[in-house]
Formats: sequence, structure tokens, C-alpha cells
Amino acid sequence: MTGAARLAIDGGAPVRAEPMPMRQALGADERKAVLAVLDHYAESGADPGYGGPFEQAYAEAFTRKMGAGFADPVATGSAAVFICLKALDLPAGSEVIVPPICDPGTYGAVILAGLVPCLADAAPGTYNLDPAGLEKHLTGRTKALIVVHAAGLACDMTSIMIFAKAHSLQVVEDASQAHFARHDGVPVGRFGDVAAFSTMYRKAHISGGSGGITYTISETLWQALLAHSDRGKPSWREDFDDRDPTQFLGPGLNFHTDEISCAIGTASLARLDDSIRARRGYVTAVCDALSKIDGPCRPMTGWDGDISPFILPIFVDPDRIRVTVKDFANAVRAEGIPLNPHYEYCASTWPWLRPHLAGPCATPVAERATETSFALYLNERYAAREADDTVEAIAKVSKGLVR
Repeated sequence: MTGAARLAIDGGAPVRAEPMPMRQALGADERKAVLAVLDHYAESGADPGYGGPFEQAYAEAFTRKMGAGFADPVATGSAAVFICLKALDLPAGSEVIVPPICDPGTYGAVILAGLVPCLADAAPGTYNLDPAGLEKHLTGRTKALIVVHAAGLACDMTSIMIFAKAHSLQVVEDASQAHFARHDGVPVGRFGDVAAFSTMYRKAHISGGSGGITYTISETLWQALLAHSDRGKPSWREDFDDRDPTQFLGPGLNFHTDEISCAIGTASLARLDDSIRARRGYVTAVCDALSKIDGPCRPMTGWDGDISPFILPIFVDPDRIRVTVKDFANAVRAEGIPLNPHYEYCASTWPWLRPHLAGPCATPVAERATETSFALYLNERYAAREADDTVEAIAKVSKGLVR
């Protein structure tokens, strides 16, 4: 790129005319796994259902990768959060401190579990919860804390767990966007009382179109997770009869996944390290290159750690450009770079949520973060060329739209 190149959004040639690679996470291993399920059940004279050997193998593979504990594959990531909250058996109406930026399913799980979300703010320069601002949200009704590891970055779990233990709060980790990111060498999900993972098709580790996993170190909590994922059944008991509802522990819903999804999940998990490594390569290359450019854009902080990238947020200094941040992002997208031009996941801006919140809902740091950033999409098929094109597009637009 030389001179003042005409921006693609104004009719110029885009940096990248060829579409960026689409994700194709279902490969030969996943096909083989699905066929193995079909063959197994054909030989047994039945159709594949749920709760069978492929689900057991998936749960065992997941716990091995976590290093210890117990896992239960479920239908969705949102269901996983709901199940985790129900397993904690919090008093009805308890307040739960929640992060300011995440998927609506997390807040919905809190509300539908009969609890009251209380919004805390983000740490400057990130989408993640700020441990320093948690104490002011404590009331006599605060019983738990949800930690979302946003975008693929682990939160400061050391500080968060010190705070939680000091105030007798139970902790749910929502690691849906950060499978096997690490804090101080420990995978996310190992710090809290219970953890929820989404395994839908865009995540680094998938089990098909949708899916989720609940996880805990505690066998007692694992049993509660099992019961709340399947209509109150004490399925861990040796004398349990699935056909005898008198043995059920209480009301519950069916959040099962299925044998085919679990087989896909096991195959995906086996190559997760390679998937994360490829995603890291793209993110590192983009961050390193942008750090050498004197422009209005900078990546979200923290990408030099033990990351598991889901998206790459790019912060834009609005005082250095002559258009809105959203218009700037749309100009980058017109150069052939897939992205979300305005990350609308700051919960304090959602009118439907406000009546359900405890106390004030202002989260100025999080609001500023989402107002002044856009999110680059990525997947493990992005390589050096994609990183170069991304940086060139951002540099081109920065030059064209700078004040």
C-alpha cells in the first residue's frame, strides 16, 4: 500500500478481494467419530440417544484435559450456566455479581434461576471483570459471583478468588469464550466452585452446532450438576432406576446433549491444542504489527498471556479519527476483513435487562470499552497472510480517516 489509497468503502480496491477462510472445524476425525456412533448403535440394534458410552468417554476426556474433577456434557452453554447456578442451591432472590460484558444467556440464566444480577464494571482496556471494583457491589443478599473469561483472556482469578473467599461467595466461571486459557498456568474453570463451557460451532472446541459442558472439582457439586441437568435424577446412585420417578430428587428440566454430539466433542478436544495454537499465531502477529504503527488503533490488552482467542477486540481512539468508531470499523470490514463493527454486549445498555438488576446498572468503563472498540473475527485457518491483510487494512483505514 502506498500513498493515500482510496478506501474500499469509498469505491477503492479492497486490501483483500478474496474472502478470508471460513472455519471448517468438522474434519475427518469428526466424520469418523459420527460413523463410530452410528455403527455402535446399529450393531446394538438401537438408535443413538444420550447418556451412553460416547458421553462417558467425552466427559472423561474433558476432565483429563482439565487435570482433575468431574464434567457433564449438556445441550448448550447457556444451559450450562443455568445448571451451575441451580447446583449451588442459592436462596431464592439472592444477588449474584455479574460481569458487564458477555452473552445475554448468562444474565438470562441468573434471572431464570430465581436470582438477581448485580452488574460490576470492567477492568480498563479489557472486556473482563475488574476485581478492584467488586466490593462496592456487596450487600447482605450477595451470595455468588459469575466470572466470564471474555474474548479468550483469563480473568485475574487470583484476586477474584481472594475476594470471593473473604466474603463467602460461591463462584461460577463462564469459560465459554476461553476454552483452556490459563491464569498462572491453571486452566480457567479450575478456580471457581463450578464452571460452564459452550461448545457451539464457533468456539475453539465444539460438539456440533450447539452444546455445553458443566465442570467442577467437587464430587458433591458434580452430583448436583447431574441432577439439575436431567430432571432431578440421582443418576450416580448404583440403585437408581431411571424408570422410577419416585426416586427423583425434585423438579428439573432435561438439558441433555446426545451421543453423536459427544463423539464430535471428543474428536474436537483431541486437536484443541493445535486449534488454539493457530488462533494464537494470528492474534500475536496482528498485535505485534499494530504495536509498531503510530495510529488510532490498539488491541485489547493481555494477549501476551496464556490465551485461547475467540475474538480480537481492537480499541480505537475516537479523538484521532474523523468518523465514528462504528464507521471506522465498517471501513475496515469493507477492506475484506470480517468483524463485528460494534460489540453490543455491554449489558447496562440493554433496556430489557434493567428491571431485573439489583441497584445501579451504570458500568462506565465497560460502556466506554464497547463504544470505542470493534471485534475481529478469527478462526484456526487464519495464518500469516490473513494477519498481514488485517494489519494492512487497519493501517489503510487509519491513514484515510485520521484527523
